[in-house]
Amino acid sequence: MEPENDKSTRYKRRGRVTPVAKSLFTEGKKYTFSDYFDFNLPTEEIAGAFGYSFDTEVLEFPTSEEFAKNEIVALRITELQEKFYEVLPKISLNSEMAKRDFMIAPVLWAVIRHVQARINVEYPIEVDDRLGGSLDYLIKSEQQLIVIEAKKGDLDKGFNQLTAELIALDKAEEKDSPALLYGAISIGELWRFGILNRNGRNIYRDLHTYRVPEDIQRIFSIMVGILQDG
Repeated sequence: MEPENDKSTRYKRRGRVTPVAKSLFTEGKKYTFSDYFDFNLPTEEIAGAFGYSFDTEVLEFPTSEEFAKNEIVALRITELQEKFYEVLPKISLNSEMAKRDFMIAPVLWAVIRHVQARINVEYPIEVDDRLGGSLDYLIKSEQQLIVIEAKKGDLDKGFNQLTAELIALDKAEEKDSPALLYGAISIGELWRFGILNRNGRNIYRDLHTYRVPEDIQRIFSIMVGILQDG
């Protein structure tokens, strides 16, 4: 396991902060995280407004070897995958709440069965008038945390909101907390992960997306790996 102070060197600033031609914000208005979903702006401009750089690339996440080491874990995740294949065709998933209940929550249940972590639902956080609201899910272990944003659709706009949430966590968390903050945006059938490097003020979006049910083992492995990384 690499030392904590070396982890942030995985992701170094590759460019400069994207300049913002004009202020994104209206003076006197209070912004919530969901407002960033509605911004028709590229993510790099939202990150740049807070002094962070942004890149999209293939990311390397800590991963769990539970499948290779534990037949019971492998069987449970396989059973979850089979349940998705069997049940999802019978469910109308036409709302964000439906996707949270039937596609996202079962994945999170599987994760916390196999790692010492706690899920906080609708976790409130207030930094200032530009960064505030509730995180759909905040999963915390002793070593790491993951913020998960659930949306009905549009991964790109969802990542704009996730970016604001990661920045808020960076500002709210103690400075001796992990150097890397992890996040994920999910629209139920698709997941995409991201990382905020606190030392370099860099935000990265993974080039890959992962599908449910097809990639359920990979999603589980990444999330458990992150929460056990320390």
